[in-house]
Amino acid sequence: MKTLIKKIGQADKDYAMFNDDDVIAVGLSGGKDSTLLLYALEEYRIKSRKNFKLIGIHIDLGFAGEDYQPVKTFFDAHGIENHIFPSQVSEILELNKKDDRIQCSLCSKFKKGIVIQNALDLKCNKVAFAHHADDAIETLFLNAIFGGKLNTFDPKMYMSESKIDFIRPFVYIKESEIIANTENLGLPVKKSGCPMDGYTKRQDIKEWLHELYRTYPTAHDNFIKMLHNTEQTKLWVKGLTKE
Repeated sequence: MKTLIKKIGQADKDYAMFNDDDVIAVGLSGGKDSTLLLYALEEYRIKSRKNFKLIGIHIDLGFAGEDYQPVKTFFDAHGIENHIFPSQVSEILELNKKDDRIQCSLCSKFKKGIVIQNALDLKCNKVAFAHHADDAIETLFLNAIFGGKLNTFDPKMYMSESKIDFIRPFVYIKESEIIANTENLGLPVKKSGCPMDGYTKRQDIKEWLHELYRTYPTAHDNFIKMLHNTEQTKLWVKGLTKE
């Protein structure tokens, strides 16, 4: 947990994520990433002595077989404010299938929008999601392979339409660290009811990268470094190039 808090602190230092008097909504799916994020941010708030407030927001997507209650009970017992909001996301996704498959990008858009709206209703000025370093690397390769572009999500961005900051405090943290800390702490984790869970292009990229890391172990840390090593970025520029 100590290393986790240190990496959150580094992300805070590099991207100015937390200020005193912030009211931060944490998007809670109930999975390992977001459950650990809310728990870790409370620890970071205490250790950093920063006077911000955390509010967990869980959107009930409506998928069958999901039970968020153990996660809510856990945070209630720890005195961390969290709410469950109903939605019709699963029904809308069913009506908008493409090639008989749920559109993951549409689901992500809906979840993000609903969390932001509820955050605004709760007077929050920031929203935190649990996207981690491996998510960022996977997004980079997904965009390169399927979009012909080199980009990934930002650690911090301002949502001009909703006038709220969007932060990702786990950007320096590997998924393996999240798994280890979740198990060591005995955190409750809700199993995803999404029918596409484990059957996406992102999952394919994740498995490909795991194979790559087994062959070239140093690649993992270098890929994380690559994401913010802007001083050593060199791509083609059309026109005359001078030596």
